[in-house]
Amino acid sequence: MTKRPIPYKIYLSEDEMPRQWYNVRADMPEKHPPMLNPVTKKPATKEELEQVFCKAVAEQELNDTDRYIPIPDDIIAFYKMYRPSPMVRAYCLEKALGTPAEIYYKFEGNNTSGSHKLNSAAAQAYYAKQEGLTSLTTETGAGQWGTALSMACAFYGLNLTVYMVKVSAEQKPHRREVMRTYGAKVIPSPSDTTETGRKILAAHPGTGGSLGCAISEAVEVALKTPNCRYGLGSVLDHVALHQSVIGMESKMALDKYGVKPDIIIGCAGGGSNLAGLIAPFMGEKLRGENDYRFIAVEPASCPSLTRGSYMYDFGDTGHITPLMKMYTLGSEFMPSPNHAGGLRYHGMSAILSKLYDDKYLEAVSVEQTSVFEAAEQFARTEGILPAPESSHAIRVAIDEALKCKDTGEKKVILFGLTGTGYFDLTAYKKYNDGEMSDYIPTDEEIAASLQGLQQLQP
Repeated sequence: MTKRPIPYKIYLSEDEMPRQWYNVRADMPEKHPPMLNPVTKKPATKEELEQVFCKAVAEQELNDTDRYIPIPDDIIAFYKMYRPSPMVRAYCLEKALGTPAEIYYKFEGNNTSGSHKLNSAAAQAYYAKQEGLTSLTTETGAGQWGTALSMACAFYGLNLTVYMVKVSAEQKPHRREVMRTYGAKVIPSPSDTTETGRKILAAHPGTGGSLGCAISEAVEVALKTPNCRYGLGSVLDHVALHQSVIGMESKMALDKYGVKPDIIIGCAGGGSNLAGLIAPFMGEKLRGENDYRFIAVEPASCPSLTRGSYMYDFGDTGHITPLMKMYTLGSEFMPSPNHAGGLRYHGMSAILSKLYDDKYLEAVSVEQTSVFEAAEQFARTEGILPAPESSHAIRVAIDEALKCKDTGEKKVILFGLTGTGYFDLTAYKKYNDGEMSDYIPTDEEIAASLQGLQQLQP
């Protein structure tokens, strides 16, 4: 192992960029339960998935045997516009905290979309174009996924309709304009443009919406529009697969300097960035080659892992999608309009849910004001304004580093900085003005949203 001084930023060359995605399911000793057709309660078939997704994506979704899946050359060429992304040693944050811990973060915000989402958007748009499709639909919460898919669709010459969670569209109008600049049609959700949207508005007048609502509308339109499919930005296995490029680059960068993380931390909404960050490290743990501590961080206002139930549930509010076994708050759960819009989802990735249930992964929930406190400390020390979603991971990374300060242990902490917060200034203003509040759902609210799930179980 080399003992070279570790620079502030560790860069890989283009030649070192991964040419394969890593499929962690291949190394899971027990696979997660399959998606089910909600009518027959039988495993969803490739043919059924192809009604919603493009064919290559449907194939990847069902692949739990191939450890490595080649990245097409055209996607590699797209990735080279912004990858490899830097691995950063947070020297200034370490000094400010007075901790013996070493803190590293993988920065995924160095592209116009401002987040890690472009890794899967590029792949999904490429496969849609290869299949001869002419348009895609999607949902977006905070707007990062919608922005990323807008960019990718513009690059590959596809039309895109984005259903944006209504409260996020109101909080982040400039994010909407970026999507429109790339040619996307953006509709606040729930809307009166779909049957599902009209039903949700009737049942929940004045609602600010949720990712589950927006997914329902986008899937409905995809099913009714010729030569169109739906693109999802998180949760499903193929998205986690595409995001594994984050973890593979992270491991390669740290290996260059002989650094092995003790703790790996990521924010968790649907789970794509966390699944991607931990993928190769989790693979080593599953194969018994190395041990790591993994922490998923979610908002206290939408705590699917820490307070949800591990059951089959719909992935959307309108009950159009297949059933997935995941930690869920219930597809009827309407999260409070907190500012971490990308984490306002009622369920969690089936991969992460299974790993959590099998005790390979820990989870914590944190309150909004403490998240923004960490975000501002990070901005003032490291010079990057982080997205509210990413700041959940920052919060727990700081907490773990302060534990090291108390114990004197020198642990190595890695977290995912999934994106920048320059479209989240309304949230920062509320925090700075002392107007930000913390909302935590009651046990009764969660129990009510979980009612009826028992009848969905096979």
